[in-house]
Amino acid sequence: MSDQSQISISIEKSIKNIGKNNWNKCANHDSLNYNPFVSFEFLNALEESKSVNGNSGWYTSYFVAKDKDKNTIGCIPSYLKNNSSGEYVFDYSWAEAYQRIGRSYYPKLQISIPFTPVSAPKLLTANKNDVNTKVAMLHGIEDFCSENSISSAHLTFLNKKELNITKKINWLIRNDQQFHWYNNNYNNFDDFLNALSSRKRKNIKKEREEANKKGLEIEILNDKEILEHHWDEFYKFYIDTSMRKWGQPYLNRNFFSVIGQTLSSKILLIMVKNKNRYIAGALNFLGGDTIYGRNWGCIEDHKNLHFEVCYYRAIEYAISKKFRKVEAGAQGAHKISRGYQPEKTFSAHWIKDIDFSEAISNYLKDERLYIQDNIEKLNEYIPFKKNKESQ
Repeated sequence: MSDQSQISISIEKSIKNIGKNNWNKCANHDSLNYNPFVSFEFLNALEESKSVNGNSGWYTSYFVAKDKDKNTIGCIPSYLKNNSSGEYVFDYSWAEAYQRIGRSYYPKLQISIPFTPVSAPKLLTANKNDVNTKVAMLHGIEDFCSENSISSAHLTFLNKKELNITKKINWLIRNDQQFHWYNNNYNNFDDFLNALSSRKRKNIKKEREEANKKGLEIEILNDKEILEHHWDEFYKFYIDTSMRKWGQPYLNRNFFSVIGQTLSSKILLIMVKNKNRYIAGALNFLGGDTIYGRNWGCIEDHKNLHFEVCYYRAIEYAISKKFRKVEAGAQGAHKISRGYQPEKTFSAHWIKDIDFSEAISNYLKDERLYIQDNIEKLNEYIPFKKNKESQ
């Protein structure tokens, strides 16, 4: 465990300055817990494609920890922000409150994976149990914000170990929820269906029949099966969805080419053809034991096709390849009836101004109670068989 007094903290503007080996040594320690979104390959693709920096509002500012021998022992994916776009943990009301009394909320520091609402480690250390280095980097962030015109620091979608660390140094804790599917050692999709109540089982069968009876062709692509023409077509779907949801796309076309070249073994691309023409697709990333559903888009509407491509095909793949979990992204209570369960997510926040920090702390107490109550209510609608039905 590193001695905090021997740790130096610096900021790098490009992940290439830190180096692929140094970064990945801190980011992913074993195959089971591998998370593609904190890998050098993913974050570098955002930089190389200019999906961050430029006009994105995300400016790379990676915190790096080194020991007394100048070895890299820790790093953090962090960004200076002049907006709150692409974060999925909404703080617009906080920014408005600052503005009302003539203070500036931006710039702020965002510790997260851009445009990616996925829980992942963010306090990355060469020794995964090196709490001292993790704490030193957080204190380095506090010092950086205090010494500059940075209102706050926001660590979003953190894991439970990092949650405990941030609690101990008195960062403000915020809860939210997502929907995750768990593989209870199913042998096939029918095994999963048989675990559901009769009504929900029939509904899913009906949805799948309707989605597959139209003569559509669904392709399951991974690794070298994914070619540039697939990215050309998928980007059309991504653009269409982005323009309707957000008004502008976060990722540019080159990003998909770069991840296709450097991260293809960790990508599951599900594409749909109608009469030999691609009309829809879903992009998933593969972690050590988890499938992460990230982007969906279509240029033709077909009933239940979204459920088939984004949920049921991902579940089938998870069962066949023995993945433990499928995370289907942000929002969507409709996922419950498809076998997904509500799960709490966490973020931690450091606010420089004491008066605002206290006000936000009080707000978050009420919000946490609301989230917990909402999860308890949603759990009443989980479609799995109750004890009596399973007997």
